[in-house]
Amino acid sequence: MADFATSTHPAVQAQLDRLAALSLGGDRLGLARIAILLDRLGRPQDALPPMFHVAGTNGKGSTCAFLRAALEAAGHSVHMFTSPHLVRFNERIRVAGRLIDDDSLAALLAEVLDASGDIDASFFEVTTAVAFLAFARTPTDACILEVGLGGRLDATNVVARPAVCGIADLALDHQHFLGRRMIDIAGEKAGIAKLGVPLVTQRYPAGIARRIGELADAAGAPWLPRGQAWDMRMVGDRLRYRDATGALDLPVPGLVGRHQARNAGLAVAMLRHQSEVRVSDDAMAHGMRAARWAGRLQLLGDGPLTAALPGRRVWVDGGHNRHAAQAIAKAMAPYAPFDAIFALTATRRVADVLGPVAPLIRKAHTVPIAGHVHHDPRDIAMVAQARVGPRECYPAFTLEQAVERLAKDPDAAKDVLIFGSLYLAGQALAANGETPD
Repeated sequence: MADFATSTHPAVQAQLDRLAALSLGGDRLGLARIAILLDRLGRPQDALPPMFHVAGTNGKGSTCAFLRAALEAAGHSVHMFTSPHLVRFNERIRVAGRLIDDDSLAALLAEVLDASGDIDASFFEVTTAVAFLAFARTPTDACILEVGLGGRLDATNVVARPAVCGIADLALDHQHFLGRRMIDIAGEKAGIAKLGVPLVTQRYPAGIARRIGELADAAGAPWLPRGQAWDMRMVGDRLRYRDATGALDLPVPGLVGRHQARNAGLAVAMLRHQSEVRVSDDAMAHGMRAARWAGRLQLLGDGPLTAALPGRRVWVDGGHNRHAAQAIAKAMAPYAPFDAIFALTATRRVADVLGPVAPLIRKAHTVPIAGHVHHDPRDIAMVAQARVGPRECYPAFTLEQAVERLAKDPDAAKDVLIFGSLYLAGQALAANGETPD
C-alpha cells in the first residue's frame, strides 16, 4: 500500500508530490538505501544527542509519548520521530519539542530528494533522513526514535549507539514483512539490540522471551525484561514500579486505558536503565500525568464533529490489529453499549479488529478511508452481521454521513467510538479541527 501525505503549505506539497513521483511508496525493509542516502547527507545520524530507540507492535508510540513527557518535565529539550501522522505530515518530526515548521520541512525534503538521486529511497527512508537532518542541526538534550516497521531492517536502525533501546507489546502484524509466527516477529523487533546498550522489554511468553534473550546476547546488549529486571503494577489509582535501584510510587497515566500502564512502565524502565540523560523521580511522575498521544482512546473536545452530536462523548482510537482491539474493548467496556463508526484498510482482517469490540456496540456504521485501499463498507457490514456482530451494522459513503445518521438516531447511545484505522482517526481529528500540535 502506498504512503499518503498532503499539506496545505504549497512548498511542502510540491516536495511531497515530488516524493510520490520519485520514490516507491509502501513498506520496504533494508538498510542499504538509507545508509547510502545518509552518507550523501554527511551522516547526520552521528550528530544526534542521546537516543531512546523504541520498537514493538502496539504501544511504542505511547511509550515515546511518556518518554518525551518525562524528559521535558526534567527540563530537557527533546527531538522525537514517530509515524505515521494522523492529520499533518509535520507530526512525524518534532524538533526541540515543536512540530517541524512548514518552511523548514519543505527545504529539508528538497535537500534529501536532491541527494537521493538514483537510490530509489522509499517514503519512510526519505522521511527518516529528513528527521535526522533536522535533529542534527538543532542541538537538544535527547532524541526519541520510534521504529517504523519491525526493527532489524527499519531505517531508524542505522543509529549506532542509542542510550537505551526498548520493545513494547508484541502481536501478529505485518506478517508479510516480519514473518508468520510471533517468534519471527519478536526476532525482527529485537534486531534493534546494540553492543553495550541496555535492551528494556515487556514480559513475553517463554518461547518469545527466549528468542529475544538469545538475540540480545548475540548482540552484546544487556537484556532487561519486565518481571525480572523491573516491574510495574497498578494498585488502586497508583502505579508501583520497582527495579534493582529501588521503588517508585507514581500516578496512573493520563492516557486512557489500563494497557497504558504497561507503556508507562516501559518508559520509566528505559529512563532508569540509561545513564546519559538525568531524569528525576518527580519528572517521571509528572510525565505519567502529562503524556498525550493523539488518536489513542482520545476523547474529542469541542469542534464541528462533536457539535453535530450534542450531548454525546466521542472517542477516537487508531488501533488496527487484534491485540489493540482487545485493549480498546477493555477500556471502553464501562461505556457500553455505545455506537461505533468503523473503517479498516484492506491489509487487515475485519474479524480481528471489529470482533473484540463488537459485543459492546449497539449500532455500527462502516465507512471508507479516503486515499487508502480499504475494505468496502458494505463488505464489512456483511461480515459483521454474519459472523462477528454487531447485528446492526450499516455502510455509509463518508464519515460525515455516518455522523449525520447517528445525529438523527433517536435511540443513540451516550458514547460514540470511531475506530479501526489510524487513517480514520486522522480524518475524525481533522473533521473536529483537532490537529495534533
